[in-house]
This record gives sequence, C-alpha cells and structure tokens, in this order.
Amino acid sequence: MVNTIGSIGGGSTQAQGNSSLGKNEFLELLIAQLKNQDPLNPMEGTEFASQLAEFSSLEQLSNLNDSMTESIDANYYLTQSINNTMTATLIGKDVKLSNPHFEYKGQSEISLGYNLPVAARSVDIKIYNEEGALVKTIKNAPTTSGNTKVSWDFTDNDGNTVPNTNYRFEVEAKNNKDEKMAIETFIWGKIDGVKFTNSGSKILVNGVEYRLSDITEILNPTVSTNTDPGPGGDDTDG
Repeated sequence: MVNTIGSIGGGSTQAQGNSSLGKNEFLELLIAQLKNQDPLNPMEGTEFASQLAEFSSLEQLSNLNDSMTESIDANYYLTQSINNTMTATLIGKDVKLSNPHFEYKGQSEISLGYNLPVAARSVDIKIYNEEGALVKTIKNAPTTSGNTKVSWDFTDNDGNTVPNTNYRFEVEAKNNKDEKMAIETFIWGKIDGVKFTNSGSKILVNGVEYRLSDITEILNPTVSTNTDPGPGGDDTDG
C-alpha cells in the first residue's frame, strides 16, 4: 500500500520534499491512499479510523499553533505600543548614556562625563575619530570625586572644527601612585526627541540617535553650574 502511494507523482514529491507534514499534506496522502488501495484487499476500518484520528489530532495541533502565533503577535504589538508611549514621556529629561561613541552633526558642543570613586591626581580626556586617530586631548580635567561633566566644542588640538563623522572618547585618570584608575564614563545630554524604528525605539540627544539600552540614569532637567577647569579650557559640572 505504501508502494502504491509512492508511485503517485504529486504526493510522493511533496512528502519527500518536506521535513514534516502539515494537515493539508496529510489529508492529500490519505485521499491518495484511498484512491489507490487494492480493491481485493481494501483498508480495514480500524486502520482507517486510526488515520482519521491522527488527522484530527494534527488539525487541532495546527489550529492551536496558529492561535498561539496570533496571540504572541498581538502581545508583541501591544508591548511595543506601551514601550513607545512610555519612551515618549522621556522627552525633556536629562540622561546619562554609557555609550562612549557619538556623532558630530553640527551641534555646538557635547558633554562628556566621568565618575571618580575617589579624588585623582590627574585626569585627561582623549577623543578619537572613527579611524582611531587622536583629534583632541583635554588635559587637567577636574580631579574631584563624583560625577564630572566636561564640554567639548568639537574643535581639534589645533583649534579647527572637526569633520562631521563619528567619534569616541576615553578618560585616563591616575591616582597619587601614578596608577590608572577604573572609572565610569558617560555622555550627558537632554532627550529632545524619540524615534520609532523597526529595530525598536531610539532616543535623540542633541539630534543624535541612541539606544534605550545606552541609558544608565534618567534625571529631571537641572540648571548646570559652570566653573572654569583651568588649562583644559572646557566647562564642567562636578
């Protein structure tokens, strides 16, 4: 009986081509089996009933799978809608971003921050372009413990405005023993917009996109107290 079904062109090719049978393929095979059974040795009723039961089970599982898929999709879109709504409420908030990379798109300045667990002997901020070349070194940055923000006006060591491209920064802090200190670095800015993309919601800080996962802290807007850091030539907020 199986050999007879195998001789049917359409049914055999489709069955062998799939790694698993769906309810439609199962039903096609069952019908083909009934059409091509030996008249002198027809399928027994118990065997036919067993195959019908298998088909019924397969159909129920298929319907259950479709129902679960629809439910998962509905939950995903509902969750995405809630996330989008909540993200929009962040507009106007101050934010700390753990991502050391940023893009220059003509903005006037950017606030680069770091957190010292204890006072340091010296702190230097180094800024690199996307090719890895050092374009700016801010020396003698504040050494007091706690959070410090240093503004960079997107000029290089020669005082020229840098090109519009991507940059990253590093902070090198040394203690009284001239040893490098492990510190937290961040970008500080205000969320001025939210963008909804296929890859999820993104926030806009100074016109530059960041992921929600880059956020380490969200604060209400505050008025910065600026002081002169000295030779570094940049405003800071400790």
